[in-house]
Amino acid sequence: MIDLEKFSKYSKPGPRYTSYPTALEFSEEFTYDSYLSHLDSGKNQISLYIHLPFCRSACYFCGCNVVFTSKEQRLSDYIIYLKKEIDILANHLDTTREVIQFHFGGGTPTFYKAFELDEIVSYVKSKFSNWSSKAEISCEIDPRYFNEEQMKVFQKHGFNRISFGVQDFDPKVQKEIHRIQSYELTKGAVDLARNYGIDSINVDLIYGLPYQTFESFKKTLELAFSLNPDRLAVFNYAHVPWLKKTMRKFDETTLPTPDVKLQIFSYTIDFFEKNGYKMVGMDHFAKPEDELFTAIEKGELHRNFQGYTTKGGANLVGIGLTSIGEGVGYYAQNTKDMTLYEKALDEGKLPFERGIDLTDDDMLRQSVIMELMANFSIDIRRVEKEHNIIFSDYFADALDALQEFVDGDLVTITKDKISVSLTGTLLIRNIAMPFDAYMNKYGGNKKSFSKTV
Repeated sequence: MIDLEKFSKYSKPGPRYTSYPTALEFSEEFTYDSYLSHLDSGKNQISLYIHLPFCRSACYFCGCNVVFTSKEQRLSDYIIYLKKEIDILANHLDTTREVIQFHFGGGTPTFYKAFELDEIVSYVKSKFSNWSSKAEISCEIDPRYFNEEQMKVFQKHGFNRISFGVQDFDPKVQKEIHRIQSYELTKGAVDLARNYGIDSINVDLIYGLPYQTFESFKKTLELAFSLNPDRLAVFNYAHVPWLKKTMRKFDETTLPTPDVKLQIFSYTIDFFEKNGYKMVGMDHFAKPEDELFTAIEKGELHRNFQGYTTKGGANLVGIGLTSIGEGVGYYAQNTKDMTLYEKALDEGKLPFERGIDLTDDDMLRQSVIMELMANFSIDIRRVEKEHNIIFSDYFADALDALQEFVDGDLVTITKDKISVSLTGTLLIRNIAMPFDAYMNKYGGNKKSFSKTV
């Protein structure tokens, strides 16, 4: 059991990590040509991410980059531009490299009709033909927009993992967040995927939403468990109304307090572990036979902006509006503006907007933070060997900053290892912050980050 009283002493509001492993700044020095040179280098396996940004209406809690529309023509036009982008990408990277991962994200990918999804995947496969027999092929699905014809397309193309957005089953919460989605509807969607042979199903939940209580979320957990998912992601709601206008619709007095959120997440950990799941990193749970645990044992678990993955060695190529790419020593992102996205592609260019070259120090800190967030520990001797450093010297400031957590029995530090206690896992973001060279720069900027608890 987690010692909540001990935790509360250290549970102070602070900056929250973004989708990236550290709070890196994009750089003006990373140009379009820089991005092309990175795409053209290396022989790593490829992970393809395609962003389908459209939704019919807003879910008020959502922090994703989405486009709201009811016009089918906008969806059709976007496919034309996705094809243009794929064509240009094929001219700048080796498309014979093995594809180890493919993911549809959104938006609402299944807002598209079955024949349109088929058209997109078929076109990708016409350009990238070398698909691993062990490739992870997945899609994010809103159960409100999912049917058997779409599932047939997924089966045709070998999809083997589906993630269902649930967030919360409580009717009052659903009404407030503008996402009415019954348990029966969700169960029907999960059953449909199972009937078509999908043997890896993930369910997403969010705690910290308006009108959530400890008792109401307990019921949501029980209903989610009854779906028998292979994995669950239980995210902390990031309330950033200065960035997302829809979040301004919430009466902030209806948001659960940090103490209630802490109680909810503590109970969530206990609930899933008592029911046969194990915690993976800071917000995921999985059955013990899941490949995530094999990756942990091998030290191969990776976290990117989509969550935890076993495909960390692959170059992530982002396709579509606002998509993010990641490779050895760089990040890159497409424009968020649809007009600029189309203009670039009409001119024969990729819709690149910004990026960054990582320094040796960035990559070292990235690997340390990644290991801490994935395994709740750091193998000091391995880090020293791989990066040719003396850990205690290189991270002297970080080790000093961690002493507060050591004194609270939340972290243990030996000459060989840094380990986080069960209670400390609730503070894993805070514990990782001392290793982030950029975080001090932004630590006091409440307008850039949400709270950790």
